[in-house]
Amino acid sequence: MMLSRQIEPEWLDGLPADAPAALGSRRDLQRLNAVMLHHRIIAGELQLLKPERRQVIADLGGGDGEFALKFARLLTENWPAADVAIVDRQKNMSRETRERFSAIGWRATGVISDVLAWAEDAQHRRFDAVVANLFLHHLIDGDLAQLFHSIARITPVFIGCEPRRSPIAFAASGLVGALGCNRITRHDAPASVRAGFSARELSKLWPEEPGWTLAERRAGSFSHLFVARRV
Repeated sequence: MMLSRQIEPEWLDGLPADAPAALGSRRDLQRLNAVMLHHRIIAGELQLLKPERRQVIADLGGGDGEFALKFARLLTENWPAADVAIVDRQKNMSRETRERFSAIGWRATGVISDVLAWAEDAQHRRFDAVVANLFLHHLIDGDLAQLFHSIARITPVFIGCEPRRSPIAFAASGLVGALGCNRITRHDAPASVRAGFSARELSKLWPEEPGWTLAERRAGSFSHLFVARRV
């Protein structure tokens, strides 16, 4: 395990959504997600729900919705219809992306909001699952604990897939330029690993309440998976 978490600003977060460098970096993230198979990891966990009705889920920090669309396509056999809220501070999801969701029977809604504020305001709502991909590592432990406290009250299932803070992941993060990633991604990839997770760091921040089972482990070579399920 590497030293304790080091959280620093990532360059992509400071760019306008329509800046060319930001657009390029988001394409890089789609490529890196595909390499790390995060859409398959999250879809595999969601498959365990085996829904009998239209499911309602939220994707925290979901950006342009392309990641959610990828795992949605893997779920269509057992999830013929679902609603997904893409929660992000910036308006990134296009009409074309929403139409691609509609083509597989899903309904996607973009929610422009700070995730912590959204989770607190959503206490009157219920979601069958809430997921987060490459988002939790942006938050300090205090904010994560606050977010988890809110999330535990609106869903029975939370799934987070994040960078794993390990020497092998850090070494790999320095090689993303070989995949054609731009300078924004080349800066942000190592930063995200330094801010990532290992051991049971996320489990320790989940509310200490009965009725939950927590699982936290390495997923693949570079990723860290955290799943909380209400018994």
